[in-house]
Amino acid sequence: MRREELVDLNAFMTVAEEQNFTRAAARLGTSQSALSHTIRRLEARLGVRLLTRTTRNVAPTDAGERLLATLRPALDSISTELALLGELRERPAGNIRITTSEHAATTVLWPVLRKLLPDYPEINVELVIDSSLTDIVSERFDAGARLGEALAKDMVALRIGPELRMAIVGSPAYFAKNPPPRTPQDLAAHRCINLRMLSGGGLYAWELEKEARELRVRVEGQLAFNNTNMIVRAAVDGFGLGFVMEDHVAEHVEAGRLVRVLEDWCPPFAGYHLYYPSRRQPSAAFSVLVDALRYRD
Repeated sequence: MRREELVDLNAFMTVAEEQNFTRAAARLGTSQSALSHTIRRLEARLGVRLLTRTTRNVAPTDAGERLLATLRPALDSISTELALLGELRERPAGNIRITTSEHAATTVLWPVLRKLLPDYPEINVELVIDSSLTDIVSERFDAGARLGEALAKDMVALRIGPELRMAIVGSPAYFAKNPPPRTPQDLAAHRCINLRMLSGGGLYAWELEKEARELRVRVEGQLAFNNTNMIVRAAVDGFGLGFVMEDHVAEHVEAGRLVRVLEDWCPPFAGYHLYYPSRRQPSAAFSVLVDALRYRD
């Protein structure tokens, strides 16, 4: 394969990923007109149309999708090998992209990165905050940080944080008008603050457990949020019961602004894990980060 052919294929994959010639040109460091010429040249050489162009976006044709399925693993392999060659230098270097929830980023990832990165100035880390379950391979992430270790069979799961607990809380003002629940069934008589899940869009069913008895309780109330901080704020202001990570409300509970209930139905559970493809040969930079994140009791 001639070098210009590889350049053309990389240009096509970039446009297909960005679904926009302007963004793709900026990413490649070229002009939009030059990029359009490159794509037309590639289509002419192959004799098929690879992209469908509209006024709003660009999408691969069936032939384009077929070519992409071949290109992605091949170019990813080349990128990996180039990164490994770059690691022949004295210090680990490179870019690492991680998809993570906001809670994992603030409580686990950032405390480690804050200490690690000053010692490795040539390692660049990008954290993308996203509560949905992201396909890290197709979205070109190096790893993801999520709760638990039940992952796809081709993924490695590394524990990076301690066990966690949930907490059901309400304000003293709320409990002055409503008797505290004694059992999960009592929640039906309470105003509860729902969490709207970003993945799927449904309301989160409160997961409770006691003595191996597991319950998923659908609660009702006047409010629903897709943000934990807003649930805590509404609970402090007396709008109902919230169900959140206990570290989100520890200071409020200690200060008396919130009161915990049904604590015996909120046992510890597996905390955050870093997951990444088992078939991937880790770079030196990634290995340094993994070792720093590895949870040690």
